[in-house]
Amino acid sequence: MPDKKSIRSNILHDGPASVVVFLVALPLCLGVSIASDAPAISGIIAGAVGGIVVGLISKSNLSVSGPAAGLTAIVASAIVTLNSFNVFLTAVVIAGVIQIMLGLLRAGQIADFIPNAVIKGMLAAIGIILILKQFPHLIGFDIEKPVSIDFIYPESKNVFNNLFQAVNFISPMSMVIGIISIAILFIGDSGNIKKLGFFKIIHPALIVVIAGIIINEFCSANFKLGGDKLINLPVLSSLTALYDATPKPDWSALFTGKAMWITAFTIAIVASLESLLSIEAVDKIDPEKNITSSSRELIAQGTGNIVSGLLGGLPVTSVIVRSSANVMAGARTKLSAIFHGVLLLLFVLFLPELLNKIPKASLAGILIFTGYKLAKFELFREYYQKGWNQFLPFIITILAIVFTDLLTGIIIGCSAGIFFVIHTNFNSAVTVIQDKDMHILRFNKDATFINKGHLKKILKKIPPYSTVRIDATRCNFIDQDIIDLVNDFIVNAGQKHIVVQIDKKNGEEKSVFNDLQQRTTT
Repeated sequence: MPDKKSIRSNILHDGPASVVVFLVALPLCLGVSIASDAPAISGIIAGAVGGIVVGLISKSNLSVSGPAAGLTAIVASAIVTLNSFNVFLTAVVIAGVIQIMLGLLRAGQIADFIPNAVIKGMLAAIGIILILKQFPHLIGFDIEKPVSIDFIYPESKNVFNNLFQAVNFISPMSMVIGIISIAILFIGDSGNIKKLGFFKIIHPALIVVIAGIIINEFCSANFKLGGDKLINLPVLSSLTALYDATPKPDWSALFTGKAMWITAFTIAIVASLESLLSIEAVDKIDPEKNITSSSRELIAQGTGNIVSGLLGGLPVTSVIVRSSANVMAGARTKLSAIFHGVLLLLFVLFLPELLNKIPKASLAGILIFTGYKLAKFELFREYYQKGWNQFLPFIITILAIVFTDLLTGIIIGCSAGIFFVIHTNFNSAVTVIQDKDMHILRFNKDATFINKGHLKKILKKIPPYSTVRIDATRCNFIDQDIIDLVNDFIVNAGQKHIVVQIDKKNGEEKSVFNDLQQRTTT
């Protein structure tokens, strides 16, 4: 926590910033709950825990945590697989424990080992899934039971099946509110509009919620939305009543099968990745240019998930949308994130009747727009222009996640990324430049055993009576397998009347290959 002097000096900045973040977080907490097929109250609890608990422990002054759109695919699928929200909460608690262990083991650098193409592909896939899942809510088809995101899911609970069914249950007012919501968000995201001071305080998502309430309240009774087409929060009078009203973990799930453990591991890995990427992004826009401890952040996020799961909340991560709003609002310390969590709690305790007037179509519009931002066409074009070694892992990750599940998709995407890294290294580590009888064999970077086959082909193609110049001056490391292969070529070069020359680094008396005078022949 900041000291008293820091609190007094920064309260004039952190207080207003916390209100801005609260106004951004409120519709997103509710929207993520709906998208995850979880109780609406669970999103508010996660937002409050992310602000207060994570805010107290994290070393980041400007990051704001809460339920994230990036985890909706996991949550929705896990609730179906586990067939119990209470069992899912157990998985959230265990995920938090795993995150703390990762933090204590200094595993905060885990995100550095995931290729950017895979990370961007994961986010784009989540965006596509958000659009597919929220389209039925946008047009008024509110499904009573949670649906799986898996493409091949039994019965009628598959998200694609529900997408096709939705067109038979269109609600005109839901469609009107949904389309107006998306239009407001696109207008609010345009360059000239974003520069207006008004939108630095009032986020377009909040305008969408207010517009949805007003349109529904003043429309004709025949078209007015109600029941399952509106948010349904319990009306409570105290923190004790809130605690009693929320679901709790089912600890018997610890001993009843591996599905809960797989869910916990998945949440821990994906939530950690999203938090670390968000923290990295926040550090880049931090006016003070502070560098946040990644391992400490994992401990903070893990603690937040333990508390959130125990209280009936969704998983939490550091969220770039709220964090960037916090920065732009002028926050200076973590007090802004903590205060925004307190405001979420106060709002759900004292104004639940107002929240229960929010149409689900408004939140669907917000989430569909979020999905569009994650999977917009420009991202696909950017990775296509980077070349096939970037584009294919990006596309493979998207398809794998959409048609299987998030963890499987990430594993497949990482495998594809590693394959293309090896393929690129295989072809570029060693090159040959030919000028008549002169062949310049150049090692461009570190040469390992994976380049052995490629190098063998190159050496085999060098014709008799040639001169071969071996340039390893740019290489910091050469595997012993490569050294042995080149030395064997030098030893046997005389049989084909090949002259071998070896370039040495400045000040180097001897090359990594055997001595030139002993091994070159004419």
